Amino acid sequence: MLNELAIKNFAIIDDIRISFKDGFSVLTGETGTGKSIIIEAVNLLLGSRASADLVRSGCDSAELEAFFDLDECSKAAMILEEQGIDGSDGLIVRRVISSSGKSRVFINSRLSTLDLLKQVTRNLAGISSQHAHQGLLRQENHLDILDEFAGTVILKNEVKNLYQTIIPLKKKIRELTRSLDTKRKEQDFLKFQITEISDAVILPNEDEDLEKKRRTLLNASKIFEAVNRSIHEIHDREGSLVERLSSLRNDMERVSETDESLEKIAGQLSSTLFDLQDITSELRDFSSFIDLDPTSLEMTDQRLDLISRLKRKYGGSLDALYDEYDAMQKRLSQTTEIEKQINIFKKDIKQGLKEIQQKAESLSALRKTAGETLSIHAKNELHALEMGKAKFEVAFSTQSAADSEDIATASGEKIGHSGLDKVRFLLSPNPGEALKPLVKIASGGELSRIVLALKAVLSKNQSLETLIFDEVDAGIGGATSEKVGLKLKQLSQKHQVICITHLAQIAKYAANQFRISKDVNNGRTFTTIIPLKEGKTRVEEIARMIGGKHITDATLTHAKELLGQASS
Repeated sequence: MLNELAIKNFAIIDDIRISFKDGFSVLTGETGTGKSIIIEAVNLLLGSRASADLVRSGCDSAELEAFFDLDECSKAAMILEEQGIDGSDGLIVRRVISSSGKSRVFINSRLSTLDLLKQVTRNLAGISSQHAHQGLLRQENHLDILDEFAGTVILKNEVKNLYQTIIPLKKKIRELTRSLDTKRKEQDFLKFQITEISDAVILPNEDEDLEKKRRTLLNASKIFEAVNRSIHEIHDREGSLVERLSSLRNDMERVSETDESLEKIAGQLSSTLFDLQDITSELRDFSSFIDLDPTSLEMTDQRLDLISRLKRKYGGSLDALYDEYDAMQKRLSQTTEIEKQINIFKKDIKQGLKEIQQKAESLSALRKTAGETLSIHAKNELHALEMGKAKFEVAFSTQSAADSEDIATASGEKIGHSGLDKVRFLLSPNPGEALKPLVKIASGGELSRIVLALKAVLSKNQSLETLIFDEVDAGIGGATSEKVGLKLKQLSQKHQVICITHLAQIAKYAANQFRISKDVNNGRTFTTIIPLKEGKTRVEEIARMIGGKHITDATLTHAKELLGQASS
């Protein structure tokens, strides 16, 4: 529960501190004294966005602080523990709002974030103000309210998680299918290109080898003539080099018998002769392989043309051609991989669709049961608030799946991230009037009672420890205000209830009452808050609420009677 609230340099508030108790507490005072500013301060301590306009004029910053008692098993205590924050002695929330617009959040003296603050305080307190009324009236909030009441938030989140899994998978399948269609169109051309290259059977460096061969073929006749002329001169003709060298060697061998120093020269001549014979043999072999067939050159040119054309087409070199060939084969194989991936995603979607349909239908059934219960409880609460003839209904609708990509049940109902259902709260305030959306209820008094009735119903299923009401008495009076006050007192048996009111008929039911007043000193406005104990001060405040500033014996007597009625 909210144990203590401190506000400093905030709007018209200079420095106040309020200690709250369990049960039903009311804040009373003249209009404009700062009652709603206190609610705004609590809103900020629960995680609302701050504005520099809220800093008291002439001050550098505003400071807000609240102390909450915590149950060690509460969600807030568990979140604090997860964050490594000691919450055994309770929760102290502090916000510092600078005049420059910057805001700092402290949780148990540790600098924190607004998101964490919202998580921690989510189940600690709920504020019902004119703004909160509007939130309750908006149809887009009704499904969340019903799920909170029905206890189906976890199941709804499971449906949402499945939805957020299936939709991206559907998108991936669409993208992969488009890619597959494109690749299939390319497939025939890829196969043609791959076949074109593979059929050419191009060997490494074949282009260079063919260029050498071409040069040889172009000069084959000249080479043939030169080789055969060399054979003729070295060996075949009369008086050839071999014949003359043989004669010289023989002469040298004969004379070496008389002069041994010439044996070496004779041996050298023999060696040279053997070399010439080897050269002749090699030239003959070479000559036998000289290709003089004109078709060989033609075939070489054709092969070179083929390779050159493929090189130009696939990158400009044989290395580039090989790289492109490998890349094309990979692209061709990707088609099979994409098909496999699509099949895997389809299998995942099939399983996901089965689960989401089951969960969405279960969720819808639970909601409808809870909707009937909510309608009955709301009607009972409205009856207790002098709206016994009113009819309240939780209306359900679904949407048909219109697109093939929609997630749907077997009967064609569209499943969204929140499930199947669209929900609206409808009300007929008076007999004979048609059920209408809450937003179309014109009477402020009816609206206040509807909000209070729904709060009374919903609070039974919520873990909120503190309920704060602002403007709950708008547009009501007399017997209705009595009923509203009694309902707030009943709520305070399970929750700490804090209410701002202008009506004595409501204030009289409070166990604790605070009077808020405003004074001007030295040109500055100051707001003060005084706890009113049972006795003269509280009787006087109740009398002021009845008759205004001029308190008479009659209003004092009436005030005593009201307080007596409330305590009896």
